[in-house]
Amino acid sequence: MSPARSAPESIGGTGSPASGEPVYLAVGKLRRPHGLRGEILMDVYTDYPERLAPGMALFIGETHQPVQLTHVRWHGQAMRVSFKGYADPESVGQFRNQLLYVLAADRPPLPEGEFYHHQLIGLRVVTEDGQALGVVSQLLETGANDVCVVRRQSGPDVLLPLIDSVLLAVDLEHGEMRVHLLPGLLEEDAPNQGDADEA
Repeated sequence: MSPARSAPESIGGTGSPASGEPVYLAVGKLRRPHGLRGEILMDVYTDYPERLAPGMALFIGETHQPVQLTHVRWHGQAMRVSFKGYADPESVGQFRNQLLYVLAADRPPLPEGEFYHHQLIGLRVVTEDGQALGVVSQLLETGANDVCVVRRQSGPDVLLPLIDSVLLAVDLEHGEMRVHLLPGLLEEDAPNQGDADEA
C-alpha cells in the first residue's frame, strides 16, 4: 500500500464530523461586486475550481447562508461569480469579504491514498510497533511538505512531516494513522544540551 498524502481543500472549514454537524469547506473568499449584473469577485481557495458550476449549491459566511451559483468565469487569478436572486451590485454586495463554502460531503473523490486535511483531524496516531502517540490536532502547509501536529496526553506536541518515510497508513474507518518515527522527531529522542557539553 502506498503511503497516504493529504490534500488541502481550503484555508479553513467548519463543523465537526464527530458531533454530527455538517462539515463546510471554504472554496473561496468573496471580495467586491464587479459590474452591474450581480457578479462578485472571488479569491479562489479550492484546488478543484472546475467543480464550481452553475446550479451548484453553495453556502456563504459564518451562518452558511445557502445560495445557488448561476454564473462563473475567470477574471485573472480570481473568479467572477453570481448567485440566483442577487442580480445587482447592491444585493450581492452584502457578501463582501465573506467565505464561500461547499459541503464536505459534496467534495470530489481523491485518488487512492490521498486524503483531505479535515479527514485527518482527530485521528489517533500510533507508531508502527503499536505505541499510542496522540491525536492529530491540525495540519500545517509549509511549502515543501505538509506537517501533521500530534497532540499528546503529556509532553509537547509532535510535528510529523507527511512524507512517505513517516506516514505509513491511514485508516479512516477506524480513525487511526500509523507512522514511522524518524530519529529526533520525539523530544526525548533528541540529544540534550548536557550530553553535548560533556562530550
